[in-house]
Formats: sequence, C-alpha cells, structure tokens
Amino acid sequence: MFKPDNVFAALPGDFYTKMPPEKAGTAPHLVHANAKAAALIGLDPREFSTPEFAEIFSGHRPFPGGEPLAMAYSGHQFGAWAGQLGDGRALLLAQLRNPQGELWDVQLKGAGKTPYSRFGDGRAVMRSCIREYLCSEAMAGLGIPTTRALCVIATGEQVHRETAEPGAVITRLARSHIRFGHFEHFHHTGRHEQVRLLADHVIETYMPEFSGDHAAWFGEVVKRTAHLIAAWQAAGFAHGVMNTDNMSILGLTIDYGPFGFMDAYEPGLICNHSDDTGRYAFDMQPAIAHWNLRALALALSSLIPTPTLIAALDTYESLFRSRYRALMRAKLGLVQDRGLEDDKLIAELLNLMVQAQGDYTLIFRGLSDPGEAWLVLFSSVQVEAAVWLARYRVRMAGEGDQGKAMNAVNPKYVLRNWVAEAAIRAVEDQGDSAPLDRILRLVQSPFDAHPGDDAFAAPPAAEYGGLCVSCSS
Repeated sequence: MFKPDNVFAALPGDFYTKMPPEKAGTAPHLVHANAKAAALIGLDPREFSTPEFAEIFSGHRPFPGGEPLAMAYSGHQFGAWAGQLGDGRALLLAQLRNPQGELWDVQLKGAGKTPYSRFGDGRAVMRSCIREYLCSEAMAGLGIPTTRALCVIATGEQVHRETAEPGAVITRLARSHIRFGHFEHFHHTGRHEQVRLLADHVIETYMPEFSGDHAAWFGEVVKRTAHLIAAWQAAGFAHGVMNTDNMSILGLTIDYGPFGFMDAYEPGLICNHSDDTGRYAFDMQPAIAHWNLRALALALSSLIPTPTLIAALDTYESLFRSRYRALMRAKLGLVQDRGLEDDKLIAELLNLMVQAQGDYTLIFRGLSDPGEAWLVLFSSVQVEAAVWLARYRVRMAGEGDQGKAMNAVNPKYVLRNWVAEAAIRAVEDQGDSAPLDRILRLVQSPFDAHPGDDAFAAPPAAEYGGLCVSCSS
C-alpha cells in the first residue's frame, strides 16, 4: 500500500522519541478526507471508506511500515527563548516515497501526549483541526508553499480548552516538518555536531544541489523564507504566531493556529487574541521573519562563518521586496515595469483601502473589470477611488486585456474566518460534513467563479461577527 522511507528515524535518538500514538478516544470515525492530498502519497481515495483508514489515521492501528516518533526541538516564542518544546501533540507516523519519488511526512496532530507535551494533554479539538484542514488546502490552492492535510478524524471524546469541545485528529502531510527550532535546540545546548548532522540531513534529503556548501544552503533558506512572506503579504494572510518553532526550514507555511485572511484591509491586523503587543501583526510579518532568520543564523554559527551568515541575512530585504513588488504588480495587471510610478499606484490603492476599510480580496478581484459596483467597495472615499481608477485606466491603456491574467492571481475565494466557522458549526452542531466538503472544493480552486457559491466570497454576516481565534484555534 505504501513505500516507507523513514530517513528521519535513522538519525540519532536525541532528535526524537520513538513511541506509538496514544489512541485518542474510543470510537474514531472519518469526518472528511482529501483526495488531492491523498494523491501526493499515492493513496487511493477508495481507502477512505474502509474501517482501517479511520483507525490508522487516528493512531488506533499501526501505520504499515511506519516508525512513529515525536520530534525534539526548541525555539523562541514571542521573542523570548522558551527552551525545549518539541512535538507536544504531533507524531510523525512515517515518511513515504510517492510514485514520483518524492519524500512525504505523514504526521498526526492530536493523537495524544508525548514526552514534549509539558502540561498539555496532547489532544486537538475539532475546531482547530477543521481550520487547519481547510487553510492548508486553501494556501495550496493559492500557490503558497504549505504543509497539506489528508483527513480529519473525530475521536468521539471531549477535550477541555476554555470549554469542553469535540476531539479530533488531523493528518498532516509535508515534504518535511523540520523547523528553525530544530537547529536552535542543538545549538543552545552546545551540541554543535548535531547541528551539522541535521543540516547535512536537510541538504541531502531535500536540497542535494547544495551538497557540501552550507553557506549557499543557508542563502536558499533566506530566499525561500523571504518569498514565502511576500506571498503571505500579497494574499492578505496573517499567520498569527510566527515563533521560530513555527518556521519551516523548507520555506513552507506550517502550524495553522490563530491565522486570518483579511476582510477589511487593516495593515496592523492582529489575528491572535493572545498577542497583546502586536508582535505578530500582519504588517510585522516581514520583519519578524527576518528576526527569526537571525535566530537561525545564530544556531548555525558553529557551521557557517559569521560574516557569511550576515551577508546572507542582508539579502533578505531585497529578496522580499522584489518578490512582493512582482506579486502586487501582477495583481494590478501591470506587465510593463514603470518603476516608481507603479509603486505609487499600488501604495495609493492600499491607502484608499485603509481609509475605506475596503475588503482586500474583493477589491483586487474586482480590478479585472472595475465599475460602479467596484467603487461602492470604497464607501466614504468613493470620489478619491474614482480619481485613482481614472489614473489606473490610463496606465492600463498600453497593457492590453489583462482581465484573465488578473483573475488567475486575484482569488475570488479565501478562507475567511467566518467561512471556516460555518464548516465547524455544521460538523459540530449537526454532524453535517457537506458544508466542509463544499468549502474545501472552493478554496482548492479559489480563482474559479463557482456559480452559486458567491456567498462564500463575501465578508462576514452579523451572525459571524466578533469571531476570536487563539493559539488553541
């Protein structure tokens, strides 16, 4: 059925603790499974309907050929050194080679305690599992590097957070779950040889083109991170908790908790109610990613000379700005590069959005054919928006018809918090996974029109106002 290749388990024992899942709950059953993710590991979707599927992906039955383990890592949380963290509620079941030869991690989240759980219960709630399930696939649909989601399994138990909530397990797929914090873990405990071993493992397994060149590899990590954050900013996505243990060494979006896509454009958006200082606000994300890369550089300082690390870090800002600028110009359909003139046009549009509290996704989507309905999105600054639109039309006169290209980069659908909440309520309150299935299809192809589903492209209605997300989300 699978072709295991458990290369992480072949590393020394201080990288992990090998252990079976705890078998959360007593009656696991499938809530939803994702055929697109299944294809990544060569899994036939017909397996979803077998009793074994829910048992394997809830941790109640051994994974064929797996070597389950919890990873050890450390990290900085909200800018402070937190020491040892690790997979407190995650378990790497196995690593698989798909038919194309790609290596994929299969990881459970919510299957029970590990030695790294500290004071936690190792469980996950249905709410958080559905949010991650949908958002990881939404990011993939947008073309943003991300972990993926195979399925959500209900455990049949109640899990206590602020209140008692239905428990669940989500199965995550990723090319790797190795984080900046893995390197920090060994550096800050003086185990420099393990830093080298881990770096060589990452290079050999995922980036063989950098074999023997740690400096060039670090430069690639800087580049991938810069490009990832540029994609977040262009999409209006706020991660919410950019600790170093939540930063992927492969430049993937990882660990979906208190995330949020913009409704009204608000540069200072704080999507995590635990973030009292706004450290992880939307407009802080580029700087925080740079901060995290500096923390990683320190963790690699026994491996790479400091001047080389600094030189690589110094490329971050230009890499970020160049990619962000390219993404934003594409959103406006600007093919010919007119430099500062185009930069000013983009900045003025964003400023109008701030003044009008205009919907970020709808405004950019509407730019492919802006008219009176588009101007209405600017509420109190419609006159100023009309002036901007006139200049924009003049600017676009020599660009030809860019509407199709713009609709291929400006999504109609993003996973707004209220949309995720609609799926959660249907599953929790009615046991109905049909809205979850419908929303998954929309976010997996977010640039398509999907006639009849326009409601899911709209800002939140009053009944979904005031939604609040935290690190347990």
